[in-house]
Amino acid sequence: MNQFTREEIEAERVDLGEIETTLGFLLRMAQLRAFAHFFRVSEVGLKPGALTVLWVIALNPGLRQGAIARRLMIKPAHMTKLVRAMVDDGLVERYVPPNDRRSVRLSLTKAGKALYERSCGEMHAIHRAERGTLNDREYTDFVALLRKFAGIGAPP
Repeated sequence: MNQFTREEIEAERVDLGEIETTLGFLLRMAQLRAFAHFFRVSEVGLKPGALTVLWVIALNPGLRQGAIARRLMIKPAHMTKLVRAMVDDGLVERYVPPNDRRSVRLSLTKAGKALYERSCGEMHAIHRAERGTLNDREYTDFVALLRKFAGIGAPP
């Protein structure tokens, strides 16, 4: 991912017009910034989406694959591919309960649990760093507004 300094970006001004105030554009720019930071410091070896799924499985062992996909708004085909890769990497186990042959439930393997444990400190450091120039109040307000916009609701 290309990273440019603020000076490089501002050296050649580009008029974006009204697009600069659209939520889609601003969210995409924020995502690129957050992901760039993640890839600079992460040593876990997973992309942000895969790490998110790993965390959700760690916090909800035995949850149905479809429930995770719906909650994270991941298309079923992409979720299947993601889980298959995590199974192949020895991080996740799939099982089908005998009383519900249509559902696939997920849990972490020993290696998956170890990766989750290793990622905890790193993720907290990333979480602190991604606040960027926002003070505590701004960050709290920003998160609340993003949760509201995304339809996630109040934090637990």
